[in-house]
This record gives sequence, C-alpha cells and structure tokens, in this order.
Amino acid sequence: MHATTRLAHLLELADKGPALRAALAEELASLLTEWPGDCPLEMRGACEALLARAAREVDGDVRSRLRQRFQAHPDLAARVLPPEEDIGRNLIETARAGGDIAALLAPALNLPRSRADEILSDTSGHALAIACKNLQIPRAAYSTLVMLPGGKGDIADCYARLDLYDAMSVAYAAEQLQSWRARDVTQHAA
Repeated sequence: MHATTRLAHLLELADKGPALRAALAEELASLLTEWPGDCPLEMRGACEALLARAAREVDGDVRSRLRQRFQAHPDLAARVLPPEEDIGRNLIETARAGGDIAALLAPALNLPRSRADEILSDTSGHALAIACKNLQIPRAAYSTLVMLPGGKGDIADCYARLDLYDAMSVAYAAEQLQSWRARDVTQHAA
C-alpha cells in the first residue's frame, strides 16, 4: 500500500472512534516496526503520536500484544506505550523520601534529564500537569507531587496549581509533550 493511501486508511480508522482503536493500534505498530521505504520519515512522528493516543484507549490485552511486538524496539515502546508500572506511586514515594524525582520522570516521558529538571522546577505546576496527564497519573497523585516539594506556601497558589491539572486536556498535554520531544531532538542534533 502506498504511503499516502496507508496514512489515509489510518486516519480513517482514527475517525471511527473507540470501537476500532485496537485495529488502529495494531496497524500503527506494524507500520512503525517495519517502516516501508516509500513512507516519508516525516510521517513517523505523526504515526507515533497517533499510536500513543490509541494505546491509552485500548485495553490491557491489546497493550500486552503491543509490548510484545515492541520488544525489539524499546525506545519506540517508551515513546508510544503508557508505562506498565504505577509511575505515580513511584514518584510520590521518591518525593516523600527526598529522592531524585527527575531520574524517574525523564525515562517515563522519554525526555532528557535536563527537561525533567525543567518540568520539576516550574513553580506554576503547568509543566508537571502536562507530564502527569501524559503518564496518566491521577489528580490525587499530581496534587501530592505538586505540593510536596514546595511546602505549604500560599493557599491560593496551591489551588491554582491544582486547577491547572483539572483544566488541562489530555490532547493538549500530548501536544506539549510532543513539542518538548521535538525541541530536544532539534537541540541535540544542533
């Protein structure tokens, strides 16, 4: 199948809604692991983003099949599949112990350590909300993470940081994560 025809088919599957998410995820996984020579490399980013979105919406059985398919491609799996472990619990435990949260956050988001440090140093909580939404960390865990390092502080600021998470859409958070990754790749290449 020609690249544009294949992309059109994938976008058609994406528009069909949740009922066909498993088929979409499987086809995208096949495409990404066996990238055809007639497909432009610029299309990979869009396919990865589409698979990441679809992988969050499929059941555990489909995600297990995807993990098996990506065993030979661990970097790809890290970019497109939601984490298996309870990253939220691990982050909270690390934060409570005064540990290195960025060391857990960077690989979970497939970002460089420097970007994870920036996320954690953002006192507004906006960057952490983006990270938590992408990692499917629930609001309760986000609130713990956003409040632990900063201490008590002004109550209005605390509520403002919590409201950020509630107001942020998953789609917006996914776009921001993709933007971070693209900037980091560009900076690394320069």
